[in-house]
Amino acid sequence: MEIYVTNYFFSKRQKWLASILGFIESLVYVFGLAIIFTGEQSIWATLVYAIGFSVGIAIGGYVEERLAIGYTTIVANITNRNDDFISPLHQEGFGVRLFVGEGKDSKRYKLEILTLRSREKELFSIIQKYVLSAFLISYEASKF
Repeated sequence: MEIYVTNYFFSKRQKWLASILGFIESLVYVFGLAIIFTGEQSIWATLVYAIGFSVGIAIGGYVEERLAIGYTTIVANITNRNDDFISPLHQEGFGVRLFVGEGKDSKRYKLEILTLRSREKELFSIIQKYVLSAFLISYEASKF
C-alpha cells in the first residue's frame, strides 16, 4: 500500500515527500526481513539502508525533473482576447488553441498551450509578461 502512496507523490512532483515515505517504507521492509531471516536487527544497518533508499528517490526525482521528458499542456483562462500575448507564443514555437466561452458577466477566453516540459519555465515567464491575471491549469499530455 505504501509504495503506491510513494509513487503517487513522486508522480505529482512532490519528490521530497516521496523520499520521506520511501525512507519509512524501507525501514519497515528491512526490519521485517531482519526479523524473518535472523531474528534480530541492527538499527544502524537498517538506517543506512533506509537513508540510501530515500536519497535514491530524491536523486531520481531530481534527474527526472532535469531531463523533463514529455509534454505539458497549460490551460490559460483570460478575460480579454489578447493578440499581443498570443502572437509571441506562436513566434516562440508554442502550439496555441483559442476557445471563446460565455462567463457569468462576459466572454472568457481559454488558451490551450502545448509545450515541451523543458520549456515550461519559459512559457510561464511569457504568460506573466503579457497577462498577469491569467488563471493557469497545467497537466501532463500523455496521449495525442
